[in-house]
Formats: sequence, C-alpha cells, structure tokens
Amino acid sequence: MVLHLFSGDSTVRHMAMVRMLSASIELTAAFLMLRYGRIETAIAINSALGTVGPVMFAIVSALGIAGLASGGMNWGKIAIIFAGVMLVLVGATR
Repeated sequence: MVLHLFSGDSTVRHMAMVRMLSASIELTAAFLMLRYGRIETAIAINSALGTVGPVMFAIVSALGIAGLASGGMNWGKIAIIFAGVMLVLVGATR
C-alpha cells in the first residue's frame, strides 16, 4: 500500500501547505531562540509568534470554509462553522 500525500482534494492540500509553512516559521523561531540564547530575545521572538498562530488558524479555516461552500454544504452549517471559528479567534485575543 502506497501512501499518497498529495492525492485528494486540492483544498486539503492547500490547508496542509499553510500548516507546513506555520510549522516552518515556528521551528525557525525556536532555532533563533537557541541561537541568540538570551531571554529578552526569546521573549521578543515569542511575542512575534503570538500573531502567527491566529493568522494561520484564520487562513486555514477560511480555506476549509471556502472548500465546504464550493462542495455544496448547507449554508446554515457553514454559518455555524464560521461562527465557531470567530468565537475561537475572539476567545484567543481576549
């Protein structure tokens, strides 16, 4: 059995690519923290990452919702999913 990482829906591939970009940013930040080795610098890098996570979450969620809408899902369900995403974003910023 062969694992096909890039088969399936293109929306899922795009969502996965954004998550891979996010992971790359996180790993780069971790290496920068280790490279500089100073608490002040690590906190500055970490604070910059505080904006990356929610932005990536919003992008991946928007891609998923757009994929559901193009797939013919009921608009009521899409509205509920969108409201849930918005609640997570609001809860994360307060």
